[in-house]
Parts: sequence; C-alpha cells; structure tokens
Amino acid sequence: MSTGQGTGSGGRAVEVRHLRAFLAVADAGSVTRAAARLRVTQPVVSRTLAALERHLGVRLVDRSTHHLALTPEGVAFRDRAAAAVGAFDEALDPGRLHARPLRVGHAWSAFGPYTTPLLRTWQQRHPGTPLELLRIDDRTAGLTRGEVDAALLRGPVDTPGLVTEVLFTEARVAAVAADGPLAARASLSLADLAGDAVVLNTVSGATTLALWPPHTRPAATVTVANTDDWLTAIAAGRGAGVSGASTAQMHPHAGVAYLPLDDAPALPVLLARREGPGHPALPRLAALAREIVAREQRTRPRDSGAERE
Repeated sequence: MSTGQGTGSGGRAVEVRHLRAFLAVADAGSVTRAAARLRVTQPVVSRTLAALERHLGVRLVDRSTHHLALTPEGVAFRDRAAAAVGAFDEALDPGRLHARPLRVGHAWSAFGPYTTPLLRTWQQRHPGTPLELLRIDDRTAGLTRGEVDAALLRGPVDTPGLVTEVLFTEARVAAVAADGPLAARASLSLADLAGDAVVLNTVSGATTLALWPPHTRPAATVTVANTDDWLTAIAAGRGAGVSGASTAQMHPHAGVAYLPLDDAPALPVLLARREGPGHPALPRLAALAREIVAREQRTRPRDSGAERE
C-alpha cells in the first residue's frame, strides 16, 4: 500500500512500512527500541523515517535530545498515520486493529476513586485492546506531545487542538504537615492557608494563586514540578497545599494530613483528546468512563467528599 507519489529517495512512494516506522519511534521514544519492536536494524529505521520526512517536507521527530520527541508536526501527523495503518490492518485482518494499546495519560490521581473500576471493567469488556495508564508530569499529561491517545486532566484546560469532556467534579482538600497546628482542625478555609507559604506544582498542578481572593492570597509560595515533590515539601513543613479529594485517596503520605477545604470551588476532572480521528477505541473509553461515574455515584456514600455536583 502506498499513500501517494513520493519525492524522497529514488522517487518511491511512501508505504505502510514508513508509517509503521514513524509510529514505532513515536511510541518507543528512541530509534533503538523502535528497531527492536519492528525487528529491523537501527539504520533501517533511521533511513525509513528520514524518507518519510523528506516526502512530507517536514521534520516529524526532534533528534536534538537522547529521548526523541515529536515535533508539533509529528504530533499532528501521528493520529493520521495511526488511522491509516489501522485502516490497512483492519482491511487485511479485522482482529489486528484492536491489539493496539489505548494509552491514557494523567499527571496525578488518574481517575480518582473510579480508576480501579474503570481498569477492571475495560479489561472484562475489551480484553483485546490493552488500556495503559501512564503518569506524565506536564499540564496535558503527554497529550499535546503525542505520547498518549487521551488524558485524564484536572482543572480548566484551554490548550488549542484539544477536545475535553467533564466526567465529574471533586471537592478540593487542603494538604498540611501531619505534625503541624492545622492538622488538628476538622476543616480549613483558604484564608487559613494564607498565613504561611503555599506549595504549588507549576508543571502539572491545577492550583494557582488565583484560587485565593486577592485580599487573602498567601504571602509566599514554594514551587515544585510534580506530585512527589509537592508531598515532600508539605511533609517537611515548607508550606501547605491544595488539591482534589482524589489526591488524598491516591497519594496517602505519612507526613501529610488532608482536610476538607470549605470555601474552595470544586475541581473538574476531564477526559481530553486531540482533535481528529484518534484511536478507534476512544469513543468506547469515553462511554465507559461516563458509565462508571454514574454507577459508582449511585452506590458511594454522598458524604465521602469524592465528588461534588
């Protein structure tokens, strides 16, 4: 199968093998691992990828770092290449398409209390399509970089080229040092946290100083780049933090106490994907996520703080 007349080496048309090589590099993050996956040599993968880029007239992969990353053009092309290869495989072998893993990114807390029900139900209903949950520390959990097919995100997301759906909302909680004076309180307000520093995850977190009214904003901040460092800073007494209720469930820490935050707005939990066709299983993922939330909310105690309408 060819995708059109080529302008690369020898004027040959681009073939499915070119797309497979590009997708393997995109998935593996290196030519070495892509070659192993395709069972060819590294030079073959490099030449094939270069031929595809010459044909398209754009650079698809940034080779400036040890871990290869897709360029913006590569991210946009990835879904089209996957759709083309998927259509080809489906035509020849209807069962092959469903074997491609569906990769879902998250920066922290995944699907909250619904994570295990989602994974278990997906495995039962779609055993031929592996669902891979990947933690990636950036604001879109690898979605805009093309590392995942979809992402579970928290807070408003205004990144161009993404389609989002709110699956549920969850209450916010305060995270304070377990041996500090605030840990003995039954609940806290945003003003209670303003007297000391606040720890902010500026890479993948959903909390900013804009959460506080202008007249009660914290006087100091401590910035970190991921949830692990956020927890460590709070446990060390460097400041307090604010997150969604799922964080208390998914990231318990001996040095951190989670308390209800009475006056903070609920945090939306989103399912996000890139515009375009994407992975063929995405509609099934969205439908199952909605089903799991509706089912679990009917059976979970309403005072658990896991969600708030």
